[in-house]
Amino acid sequence: MGDHLPHVLVVDDDDRLRELLRKYLSENGFRVSTASGAGDARVRLGGIAFDVIVLDLMMPGESGLKFARHLRLESTVPLLMLTAMSEIEDRITGFEHGADDYLTKPFEPRELLLRLHAILRRVPTPPASPARVVMGDVAFDLGRQELNRDGEPLPLTSVETTLLKALAERAGTILSREELIAATGAEAGGRTVDVQVTRLRRKIEADPRLPRYLQTVRGRGYMLRPD
Repeated sequence: MGDHLPHVLVVDDDDRLRELLRKYLSENGFRVSTASGAGDARVRLGGIAFDVIVLDLMMPGESGLKFARHLRLESTVPLLMLTAMSEIEDRITGFEHGADDYLTKPFEPRELLLRLHAILRRVPTPPASPARVVMGDVAFDLGRQELNRDGEPLPLTSVETTLLKALAERAGTILSREELIAATGAEAGGRTVDVQVTRLRRKIEADPRLPRYLQTVRGRGYMLRPD
């Protein structure tokens, strides 16, 4: 049941506050991961798709504002900013850098909880996964987990089936190697995922060396782009 709880990433260099929020949000319906700074947060984001991020703005090294600006170049994950600054100009700056909401320290944890729920209510419900994805003359039926070319079945191993299903369910979304390892249970890690992707391309691409549908996104992972 816990897998269906919204997953929040708390990014704050204050150890005490970070632990307080981890405990409080965990007790109130969230899965919680924490990061002590921007670099730590990037590591977490590389392997997990979060539902919302709570981000402190005044952190040593890379500030929360700078991190938020870079994050918005590649992600639409909802962002609630925390700051000790209460001036209106500071709040405007936060929103200009991609904040969905803003909370001034000190704050009551219950208010943070209510604001997070309000943010999540505003997030559009993702469209239902397609029952079938089409890639030229090849189609994958997600319900039956069958790959066909012009109606004729193409054999898939269990790992290939699991990998293709994970990509098809989130077609158009970049999935990191870590996410695909988790989806397939690849024991040898990212290298195994790369090998399976190569094998899948031989079955779905007209030219596996120039893939049209199963694309590599350099430094980030793989994405399926069906017709």
